[in-house]
Amino acid sequence: MARSKKLDFANIRTSRRLSGLNQHEYWSRYGITQSGGSRYESGRCIPKPAAMLIWLREMGKITDQDLHSALKAVV
Repeated sequence: MARSKKLDFANIRTSRRLSGLNQHEYWSRYGITQSGGSRYESGRCIPKPAAMLIWLREMGKITDQDLHSALKAVV
């Protein structure tokens, strides 16, 4: 089995800033509020389900449209 690339969630703020998105834009795609995202960027542990979604998107396994469709389906 191939090894999966790991993301450095300690630098999630830097990754978000490099993407050119503000906190609301970045975190809302994962169903997370701006204030929740701010806490994660300040060092609070990202819940495993959210971390998995971030990893899947960063690896190109799901798209923003996939995330948007999923959010609409579960809200």
